[in-house]
Amino acid sequence: MTSFKHPGSEADIEIIKQVYSGINRNDIDTVINLMDADITRIEPEGFPTAGTYRGHTDMRQHLITGRSTWAEGGCEPVDFIAAGNKIVVTVHIKVRLKNNPEWINARIADGFIIKDGSVAEFHSFASNQKAFEWAGIAAKH
Repeated sequence: MTSFKHPGSEADIEIIKQVYSGINRNDIDTVINLMDADITRIEPEGFPTAGTYRGHTDMRQHLITGRSTWAEGGCEPVDFIAAGNKIVVTVHIKVRLKNNPEWINARIADGFIIKDGSVAEFHSFASNQKAFEWAGIAAKH
């Protein structure tokens, strides 16, 4: 897959990796500390905690609510594609929810905007194509 670079994208990708690591460890404070005070988080309809969340208070509750359903597993970033100030991350989700023996094994895409070393926007998408459209990246063949 082709990666598009913008100045600072390596540092931005490191921040995003820390976000996933914190989520997977259920280390909410670390994740919040990586977020801009005016963070906007958008999770689409059909996702477990669909909605729009703004600011640290909403984001903290969103993360606590989402993580409280996990028994085990995690979200692993696979590819990072930078386009301008946007970074699309393809993600492999493999989690088992509490009170459910079945594993969820899915692939989604997340979109990030990093501003001044903090996550300013964090979007999730049901497909890579929707994430690419959000980022203005041409369709992948």
